Amino acid sequence: MKILGIPGSIRKRSYNRALLEAAITLLPPNVTMEIHDLSQLPLYNDDLAAQKPPNSVLSFRDHIKTSNSLWIASPEYNYSITGVLKNALDWAATNTISNLLVNKTVAIMGASRSNFGTVRSQLHLRQILFAAGAHVIQKPEVHIRRAQDLVSAHGAFKDERTLIKIRALLDAIILDTA
Repeated sequence: MKILGIPGSIRKRSYNRALLEAAITLLPPNVTMEIHDLSQLPLYNDDLAAQKPPNSVLSFRDHIKTSNSLWIASPEYNYSITGVLKNALDWAATNTISNLLVNKTVAIMGASRSNFGTVRSQLHLRQILFAAGAHVIQKPEVHIRRAQDLVSAHGAFKDERTLIKIRALLDAIILDTA
């Protein structure tokens, strides 16, 4: 089984990339995950999609096609998802060159510095994925609050409760995708 990890932040020390990296350490031997960097995707443009999408877009879409499921970890910006994540989802779900998210299993989680975690942004993300026809895993919900208090000096999640939550979501992905 192959999972494509998508961090919704392109920040170098992103808590959400760290969540996905923590998930990689919990994978069973028959499951792999690759984390995709969204920083090279251009802004979505339907004219560009209809002509010849850039190689960065084609590569991103190929990774989606060859993955059994997606695992998105995104922060919350202004009560919603990040612009870079919305842009990536637009490239993935465009009907101009085929919507790759239809019936694709997607797990979501997120970490932020706030006391609310990513509760509000995950509501928006679920709505976007529903519109794209994706199959979103509903439970468990993983929204990590005050992430800055839960990572090591090297940026890795050290909190056992966080790792338990990630493991539970991983189990749900494996069960749902099998």
